[in-house]
Amino acid sequence: MRAAYYERTGDAAEVLQIGEFAAPTPGTGEVLVRMHASGVNPSDVKKRQGRMPAPAAHPRIVPHSDGAGVIAAVGPDVDPGRVGTRVWLWNAQWGSAMGTAATHCALPSAQAMDLPEATSYAEGACLGIPAQTAWTAVMDGSPEPNRTLLIHGGAGAVGEMAVAIAADAGSRVIATVSTPEKAAIAKAAGAWEVIDYRTTDVAEAVQDLTGGVDHILDVDFGANHRVNARALAPGGSIAAYSAPGAPVFEMDYYAFAAKAARLRFVQVYLLGDAERRAAIAGITDLLKRRAMPIRIARTYPLDAIVAAHEAQEAGVLGNIIVETGDADAHP
Repeated sequence: MRAAYYERTGDAAEVLQIGEFAAPTPGTGEVLVRMHASGVNPSDVKKRQGRMPAPAAHPRIVPHSDGAGVIAAVGPDVDPGRVGTRVWLWNAQWGSAMGTAATHCALPSAQAMDLPEATSYAEGACLGIPAQTAWTAVMDGSPEPNRTLLIHGGAGAVGEMAVAIAADAGSRVIATVSTPEKAAIAKAAGAWEVIDYRTTDVAEAVQDLTGGVDHILDVDFGANHRVNARALAPGGSIAAYSAPGAPVFEMDYYAFAAKAARLRFVQVYLLGDAERRAAIAGITDLLKRRAMPIRIARTYPLDAIVAAHEAQEAGVLGNIIVETGDADAHP
């Protein structure tokens, strides 16, 4: 098989390589997937840079946890009828040396989910981290309708999906953005109101609109925690899934305690079984109804994986895909 890999952490152009290796053999409970598309996420870039601790060290890493393809073979204790099934993958490279940036990937059968026929492989490669993060952060144990949500970064890879998931569940969504283009994306996904955080006091605008929101999704908790404390209604909750701008900061405990706020850090790699099943079921339903917006920003061949990582680092709007086979843009 052909695969991208790195043997030390560092800049993409310095450490990422392409090589030929023997295809893995699926072990007990595993499937071998002929990969068509591999998703590049911020966590993949951080791992390669050495900024994100891994649960296990390996001398050679084939990156990326998300992907989609077709099951080519199964190991013992797996239904042979799965061979030929279109699937999307999650947590492929979590705790493993072998991710999806390759022509083949072996992983537990339970981590290869059936891909609806109307969903392309490229779209399927965006479900493991972005879609499950969005679903988990939106629902957060409270899927009932009639909530009001504030979603920071409502046009991002996770944010756009989150806006659609929340709106589909009957919530009223306020999204923050930084440009008119992003405002249009959030509106199209189902946002009730859109706030440009570069020109508007977000917390003041939220209070004027709602008197305080029930739940907040935050893509940069370090940068937004003061806004969140002001925008949240008493008894409200926050689901934070990243803090790229300020990962270390001082937080005003009493600003949140005064609201009896509940704060959760969403780590999609570590979802419990029940929450994982709920996310997969919800995502599958949305895909079948074509109610999940999946924005593919750029697509690169495997040989151009360096450019794909650099695009992710540059903050390209939408999902970045590496084609590892004959990806179908329109199944």
